[in-house]
Amino acid sequence: MQIACPSDCAWLASAREHPPAVAVRRHQRDIGAYLQVLRDLDDRQSQLLLMISTFLVRYEPPELQAVIDDDVAEAMAALAATFETSARGVIYEHRPASLQAERIVAGLRPLLAEAGKGGGTPFERDAAAVLRRVEAASREVREADPENRRAFLDMLGRLVGSGETAETPADAGPASRLIVP
Repeated sequence: MQIACPSDCAWLASAREHPPAVAVRRHQRDIGAYLQVLRDLDDRQSQLLLMISTFLVRYEPPELQAVIDDDVAEAMAALAATFETSARGVIYEHRPASLQAERIVAGLRPLLAEAGKGGGTPFERDAAAVLRRVEAASREVREADPENRRAFLDMLGRLVGSGETAETPADAGPASRLIVP
């Protein structure tokens, strides 16, 4: 049975304030993994990481074509290789093998181009380093949870979220529901 619950419901507020222990442990693991990615990054690199993370969370693939961690790793590797060769003065676009990874690259490339305007070789080096970090993190998180082909993307979704706030206006849609057994 479901009960329509207003946003100021005491039971709903209590559930938000005191999540189950499993959720708390998962959140702590997620934060630890993301901090590993962030380690030793300067401000510009951290901003790039957040921009890439937000892009991946908000990325909507074509219908019936889910993105998995392997696609993310492949896309990040191709973009990083492109930036690395460009930083050495060679213009060559590395392309990922999968169509989904290519679509991720196509969506992320304009964002990186906008962020790197006037940055030159230092930006290219920073972007390559951050992209390599995301590639490595996607592979590591996926290896830690081999059953979940979207382990890294799910982690980013829990940490970065969709950008929506926790509180929604009363006219934003249906109220939260409390499920009573």
